[in-house]
Amino acid sequence: MRILGLDVGSKTIGVAVSDEMGWTAQGIETVKRNPHHGDVLPERLKEIIKSYELDKIVVGLPKNMDGSIGPSGKICMEFAEQLRESYEVPVMMWDERLTTMAAERMLISADVSRKKRKKVIDKMAAVMILQGYLDSNQR
Repeated sequence: MRILGLDVGSKTIGVAVSDEMGWTAQGIETVKRNPHHGDVLPERLKEIIKSYELDKIVVGLPKNMDGSIGPSGKICMEFAEQLRESYEVPVMMWDERLTTMAAERMLISADVSRKKRKKVIDKMAAVMILQGYLDSNQR
């Protein structure tokens, strides 16, 4: 049971995958994207999706603190819809409020330099999104 977790941003997508048991999330990489030039699903992401036998894809949904969905959330929902249309894998949305901030705090507490944090923050956020999803399903 492999599950892919995605933290979708305007310029990058953080990617994480679960172990086969569906217990833990591991960061894979950060994929660059350019949706303004038709690059909705970047080729590298397509390669990653094809390389795993996925049971599910979890896309982070950035909600506002009041629970409403703003422009970033709508972009993520459209991205998830593109995934549904392109792959025969269930795509779930997962509330990702504050995951990027939590990932940043974790990296700061680990004394990771600002330059290095910038390179891994989206991948770390994808891990937190996926791990939150996995943990909620083990209860």
